[in-house]
Amino acid sequence: MSKACFVAQITQDKVKKLETGLQEMGFELKTGPHLIFHASKKGVQVHLYQSLKLTVMGKDKDDFILFYLEPEILQSTQFSHPLQNHDFTPHMGSDEAGKGDYFGPLCVVAVSCDKGMIEKLFELKVQDSKTLSDARVLDLAEKLKKIIPHEKVIIYPKTYNELYEKFKNLNRLLAWAHSKAISELYSRAPESFIIVDQFSKDKLVDKLLKKSLPELNVIEKTKAESDLVVAAASILAREAFLTGLKKLSEKADFNLPKGASAQVITAAKKLIEKSGKEILPSVAKIHFKTTLEL
Repeated sequence: MSKACFVAQITQDKVKKLETGLQEMGFELKTGPHLIFHASKKGVQVHLYQSLKLTVMGKDKDDFILFYLEPEILQSTQFSHPLQNHDFTPHMGSDEAGKGDYFGPLCVVAVSCDKGMIEKLFELKVQDSKTLSDARVLDLAEKLKKIIPHEKVIIYPKTYNELYEKFKNLNRLLAWAHSKAISELYSRAPESFIIVDQFSKDKLVDKLLKKSLPELNVIEKTKAESDLVVAAASILAREAFLTGLKKLSEKADFNLPKGASAQVITAAKKLIEKSGKEILPSVAKIHFKTTLEL
């Protein structure tokens, strides 16, 4: 009937209620690495991670989700009636990728979708790119490019570092990039409102666009990728980042990793040994604290 694994995100205030409810239903609870708890009962396995991601598996999971998890914890029908959880009103969406990655470009993509296009996104099972593998992102992006109007702003490290010196603030740089992509897209595929994945409590994109596009209703909210149009933008932005990172790796003749972890620091040190520290501004976002550790 459904996928082998159901995935959802819960809020901190629901953790205790879920734990108590599972115990009352006879689930056995255990802890484990990266877990708040693992709960098991014949036919159902529940994992709640420290990130508050929840997974449910097992042959009897459908009834557990329908009759307990949705009404009591999720308070939504994303599993039983997925269509009801999406906005099919024509609108635009904007998202970015690469802002937390030391190596590679910053990529912002805005997309514009009518009702038919949004229905197609649902058919393609479009979702937040962070929940998808790189291979799935690349595959979906090729399909999306053919069916939805979109505009990309890709800022490679050399230009990124120059712009950061000008803006002195990542959020202001992001707002400029979002506004640029949105404005260029609006000129050829306008809709009445746009949803932007919020990265600043000051709602900087709205403030910028009020000057140039006062007729456009800008909605900035966190976790905006739950909207299908924003999710499509996130996929195209991630694809642009992955493609850009690959190009930079080929140019540097060095495999540049994603992220900003200890592994990235190790890779950066090896890159410096190979090509000298002067290569960093052309492949990395040098204002990251990572640079200080090299």
